[in-house]
Amino acid sequence: MSTTVKSLKVTYNPVNEKNIFITGDMVTGQVTLEVAKECQIDSLLIKFKGKAEVVWTERCGQTTVVYHSKDKYFSRKHYFIRGKDVKDSSVVAPGCHVYPFSFQIPVQDMPSSFSGSVGKIVYLLEAKLSRSMRISKKDSAKINFVAKADFIGDPGLMTPQHESKNKKLSFFNSGTVAMDVDIEKTGFFQGEGLKVLANIQNNSTRAIKPKYTMYKKHSFFAGGKRRVNTRFLFQEVGDPIPPSASEKVTRVITIPHDFEPSILNCSIITAEYRLKVYLDVKYASDPEIKFPIVILPVTEVPAVAPPPAAAGFSSGFPSATFGTPDPAAWGVAQPQPPTAPQAFEPPPAYGAHGMSDIGNY
Repeated sequence: MSTTVKSLKVTYNPVNEKNIFITGDMVTGQVTLEVAKECQIDSLLIKFKGKAEVVWTERCGQTTVVYHSKDKYFSRKHYFIRGKDVKDSSVVAPGCHVYPFSFQIPVQDMPSSFSGSVGKIVYLLEAKLSRSMRISKKDSAKINFVAKADFIGDPGLMTPQHESKNKKLSFFNSGTVAMDVDIEKTGFFQGEGLKVLANIQNNSTRAIKPKYTMYKKHSFFAGGKRRVNTRFLFQEVGDPIPPSASEKVTRVITIPHDFEPSILNCSIITAEYRLKVYLDVKYASDPEIKFPIVILPVTEVPAVAPPPAAAGFSSGFPSATFGTPDPAAWGVAQPQPPTAPQAFEPPPAYGAHGMSDIGNY
């Protein structure tokens, strides 16, 4: 590492106590450059970008095949220093220099931040310092972006679900079991109660138990192939229903606050949930019903006061002020009211990627 440039750091100011950003929010912060002695700089810039990326490898005989795909949502760039355009402005004096920046998150349909086994969705601030005959120096910071729930643009979130299942038993059991199951809607917020109403008929010779299991499924798409990862999340068990009995059972399952939001508006990554309701029958395969569940983020959080103006540092440039910068100073438009929400585009049909499925669900 060069001893001339001691450090380069990009930081941003939180907008609320959960540090969650949504479309239309302003992202403000600063790039801090500390140099030990006077130096010449070709350029110093900050880039703000959002993208989704998938990459994994598979062995095919002696060959390793790489599957890679990328979606780019936006990219914004601002130069603090561009030596070739401004005479003598690229000479930086010794000390600590702070350069404020301000970007607006585009008001468009974008998926929430995500990190999976072979894919990610990131919203990134990246500072880059370029010097002649030197390796460029970089620093970056990720923001936590969350897509707001859209009940108007996606009315399916409020659609009730109903399924029924019956099974004839044999061998060690005799008779039949059946269930009619209703769920009041499809979309549920983090922390919300999911109510399951079941009408269960046990016309068999053994007691049965209703069980409720939640799964999470991540799907990644690249090169005409799909990679799937599934994970069991939790299970709840109801009271046993005796033989030759019929009961109406109500179960309220609380969606944990830390469940990641569903992702259904990305073409290369999906994050989905399934609720499986089944009857535990001894010595027989269990009749089951699976419901798709959409987990919605809670984005309404209290705002925090802006941080106090920094002190104790000097800047060699008039534009390197402290505190909350004026967006107009950097040519960034003031936030505009969000446009009408758009419906989520459905993920690619699995049949379109039927060349290879890895994992099952």
